[in-house]
Amino acid sequence: MGAGTGSAHGAFDVELIDLADVGLPVFDEPHHPRLRRYVHQHTKGWSATVDRTDAFIFVSPEYNHSFPASLKNALDFLSAEWADKAAGLVTYGGASAGLRASSALKPVLGALRILTVPEGISIPFFTQFFDADAFVPNAELEAAGKAMLDELARVTPPLRTLRAS
Repeated sequence: MGAGTGSAHGAFDVELIDLADVGLPVFDEPHHPRLRRYVHQHTKGWSATVDRTDAFIFVSPEYNHSFPASLKNALDFLSAEWADKAAGLVTYGGASAGLRASSALKPVLGALRILTVPEGISIPFFTQFFDADAFVPNAELEAAGKAMLDELARVTPPLRTLRAS
């Protein structure tokens, strides 16, 4: 699944969100996220970013048989903003293809009421798909990306209706 696959699919307006650019510190709000009583501007900005989305594709490496702490921290900063939205998972690693990251991430997303579609992508030995600085997927990864986007497009409208009610 290349960087332009989501935009080319046509079902979504795609926004790339890099957690390094978001720059969240370790959770520092004085109130539980479910209250939405944020005091820090970085949390208010993160809340607005997540709130305006309908669906997500989380791209994560496998790190120590799980997903990175930066992703867990970003998820934990918010609560209601995640609820009743869909997500696809793209994980990568060596021989494991990031499957342990995906397995660890799913219960966390479920606790936040994010519906994870089964059409995920796991990329083994991910460095083989780089040509210079660009990710160049093979036909199988492209097909998996299309299937994931198709499923996200199918479940997003009913979830949007659910959130509005």
